[in-house]
Amino acid sequence: MSVLKKNEEWQLFNESDTGIRSRVYDVVIPSDLESTELGTYLDDIYHEYSSEKHPNVIELG
Repeated sequence: MSVLKKNEEWQLFNESDTGIRSRVYDVVIPSDLESTELGTYLDDIYHEYSSEKHPNVIELG
């Protein structure tokens, strides 16, 4: 997944292995959320998808 801020709005995208990006509309990220808070916010939303191998949302660069 990737997150971009455009026109004061955070936008969330699914990234495929083939490089295709699709917008995720069912998750709304508050516009006043700081970039440093994104990991915690998304970790709270996506915690049900965690596994022993991938227990947290992390920033990849």
